[in-house]
Amino acid sequence: MAEISLCIITKNNESTIRDCLNSVKYLVSEIVLVDTGSADNTKAIAAEFTDRIYDFEWTNNFSEAKNYALQKATKEWILVLDADEKLSDKDF
Repeated sequence: MAEISLCIITKNNESTIRDCLNSVKYLVSEIVLVDTGSADNTKAIAAEFTDRIYDFEWTNNFSEAKNYALQKATKEWILVLDADEKLSDKDF
């Protein structure tokens, strides 16, 4: 079975990040989280799921942050989600 990297960009997503990561933790082989300046507990919550957490200075260009995250992924396939998205059981 192919391995999947989850790439996710965050900033102040403590209210949604746990549900997002819980929804995919059994599907993905690694979680790559790129944080663009959170001042809340987003990174602490994400650390419950992964140690692949990277800081990225926000440049007002989402594609730069996304490309940075994609460069950190090591698996054959990449899933990209927003921090407020989650996969349903049907999607899984």
